[in-house]
Amino acid sequence: MTEAEKKLWNRIRNKQSGVKFRRQHAIGDYIVDFISFEKRVIIEIDGSQHFEHESDDKRDRWFRGQGYKVLRFWNNDVMKNIDGVLEVIMKEISPSPLSPPIKGGE
Repeated sequence: MTEAEKKLWNRIRNKQSGVKFRRQHAIGDYIVDFISFEKRVIIEIDGSQHFEHESDDKRDRWFRGQGYKVLRFWNNDVMKNIDGVLEVIMKEISPSPLSPPIKGGE
């Protein structure tokens, strides 16, 4: 893991966000940085090699086709603004106040 990935992992592991995330997990032909199967959210932490990278777009389209939301953050954002990154993640994994509650088995 990169330093940025380690920093984020230390903040989201062990259900600290209220949601279980796995790190470096294979899904299809890809390995994602972090994934929550419960919330169907994938988090990718990118360095400069990912700037306008076509293969990332292809991956993201495939993940969306499987029903996942992909959140991408730059290494620099994680290292310098971890609280802002966590805020974005929490907005995605928290239920909307307008969403009806999920009933057991549905």
